[in-house]
Amino acid sequence: MPDKRSAGLLLFRGTTDGGFEVLIGHMGGPFWASKDVSAWSIPKGEYGPEETPEAAARREFEEELGLPAPDGERIALGEARQAGGKTVTIWAVEADLDPTRVVPGTFTMEWPRGSGVLREFPEIDRVGWFAPEAAAPLLVSGQRIFLARLSEWLDGRGGA
Repeated sequence: MPDKRSAGLLLFRGTTDGGFEVLIGHMGGPFWASKDVSAWSIPKGEYGPEETPEAAARREFEEELGLPAPDGERIALGEARQAGGKTVTIWAVEADLDPTRVVPGTFTMEWPRGSGVLREFPEIDRVGWFAPEAAAPLLVSGQRIFLARLSEWLDGRGGA
């Protein structure tokens, strides 16, 4: 079975104190409803061999947030293998986005399990801007590396 691959965009913006914030989303659905720590994600999704990772990142951003991926320089933050074996590729983009404009995509699943009832849930049920130190514990652990890589990139260019 081929490895699963996922790609996404991590938006960031500078703050008045010279730092930066990132936009992340809380995963939707009943499994994540009462969780906060390690229950947020960079907007991303799976793709197949017929699609490039960057095209998938743009498509998934739009599918998950209901807004077009912002234009701007794509900063390659590389890949990371998640605990479940999936390889995730992320690009950072400097852009601002109003979280109140997000119209999340949805997915359907049987809920409660074994009930035979199909229900629709948002892929992401809320989004927010967070400083890296606040975002890190919220993100699923395998995605925290991308915050560190973005911080390193920003430090190398002299800040956000």
